[in-house]
Formats: sequence, structure tokens, C-alpha cells
Amino acid sequence: MKKDLHPKYNPVVFVDMTTGARFVSRSTKSSDKKEVIDGVEHAIISIGITSDSHPFFTGKSTFVDTEGRIDKFQKRFGAVRRVAKPKVG
Repeated sequence: MKKDLHPKYNPVVFVDMTTGARFVSRSTKSSDKKEVIDGVEHAIISIGITSDSHPFFTGKSTFVDTEGRIDKFQKRFGAVRRVAKPKVG
């Protein structure tokens, strides 16, 4: 087997930014933020949506725009109105 072919597989804690739920797992992703759980150092990775906050899994239809895309769209196109279609007949 070739050396250094596969990425490192590290213990991580995924943290939901909206609910604060924490999921302990393993991943190839890493972070500078660290936390010790049961004597093992885990990287902390923040995620916008997880199964704890996603409307499909929770049954709630809430949407949290963490990147400001809706506000950006409203600024750009909020003043634009649709032109009414001409009536035929």
C-alpha cells in the first residue's frame, strides 16, 4: 500500500450553530478549535444545518439565513415590481 495516500481520519465534534446540538463523530475535516472528550482531543466544527435543526427532520418550517442571502436579494431586487400583463379581448 502507498504511504500518505489517504487523508487523516480525526475525531471531531460537529456543533449545530442554530440549536447548539453536538454530534461526536470522526471526519477527515479538522479545525483549530479543540475540546477534550473522554480523554480524546476532538476538533470542533460548526455547521449551519444538521438533523437537529433541518425542517425535514424536525417537522418545523423555520429557516435561518446565516449568510444573509435573503437580505442581499431584497436590497438588490426589492424595489423592482412586476409589470402587469396586458389584457387580451
